[in-house]
Amino acid sequence: MELFFGIILGLIILVFLVVSHELGHAIVAHRNGVAVEEFGIGLPPRAWKKKLKNGVLFSLNWLPLGGFVKLQGEYDSANKKGDYGAASFIKKTKILLAGVTINWLLAAVIFTILSLVGLPKALPDQVTIPGATTIISQPVEIISLTEGYPAQQAGLIVGDKITKFAGQEVSTVSRLIELTKENRGQLTDVMYVRNGVSYDIQVTIGDNPNGGYLGANLGQRESIKASFWAAPALGVATTAQFSVVTLQGVGDLIGNLARGVISQFSSDANVREQASSDLNTVSEGVAGPIGILGTIFPAAQRAGLTQLLFLTGIISLSLAVMNILPIPALDGGRWLVMTIFRLTKKDLTKEREEKIQTIGFLILMSLVVLVTFVDVSKLL
Repeated sequence: MELFFGIILGLIILVFLVVSHELGHAIVAHRNGVAVEEFGIGLPPRAWKKKLKNGVLFSLNWLPLGGFVKLQGEYDSANKKGDYGAASFIKKTKILLAGVTINWLLAAVIFTILSLVGLPKALPDQVTIPGATTIISQPVEIISLTEGYPAQQAGLIVGDKITKFAGQEVSTVSRLIELTKENRGQLTDVMYVRNGVSYDIQVTIGDNPNGGYLGANLGQRESIKASFWAAPALGVATTAQFSVVTLQGVGDLIGNLARGVISQFSSDANVREQASSDLNTVSEGVAGPIGILGTIFPAAQRAGLTQLLFLTGIISLSLAVMNILPIPALDGGRWLVMTIFRLTKKDLTKEREEKIQTIGFLILMSLVVLVTFVDVSKLL
């Protein structure tokens, strides 16, 4: 049931983010004299349609995998009044980058809102504003348990927050580890919070350092809270920092993939072993729709609204960063192709554009298939 709820919740959020992206294209196109023929939520086949007063066909479609906008004369060589192709280079640039901008601004708004209540700290060097932000540490939490060990035997479960151990306050993970070592082999009082309610139990701590004294993996969430006036600055700065980190991550993944594939053909066993390591790094570091819907959102459901909003902001930012990449089927790739042909003063005919976009689409679909295969493998 939790997985099903997570998938539905994930679909709703993904559709919202993609539709917001497409709405950005539509609004900017309309404001720059390009006719919007259709704006759809979901992907065809079409379930329902209505002609709006401004002449745009609005449609709801059966596949809940995002949305789309159809502009008149979407080819660069189109030249009729109202065609996308007839717009100036500057106007085309605005239209192509509008979706990316919307997703980036959505992430900035979400991070700004979270800055007022506590923006999750996901990076060791995550940006702060001296004098205007404070770091808030949540209680030490049980992340996972080892079956048959003291914590599990005493009835503790994943998500329990330990506030006192052996009568002493627990402020950090390292402090709790110290206390378990000091009380190894003893019956110890433990105070913890579950679903907002505080409980007291007694746990017989293990005495085998190799097997673990408590038998629990521990974590501690930290968040950054900003003053009202500093929150927008922190939201924008965090979005910028995460944009750089995301681009670096994409670069690392592409580099590992390229090295892994090329090195597989080497006759050197050590090189092939390193290639396998690079490819494993890629498989562990990517997630497609199945990975997002089947793993991330159920986890967000357990973590609460703050974590869910944070993940929504991260995904919106990821959509912005991915769409700016120079792959022809994406916004950044379309802009790059258009710019290259303009600089070289060559005609970007409909046939040439179709060939380039088809190649880019095939590359994109190959990546989607690869990532989906990795996602399914992880779930199985």
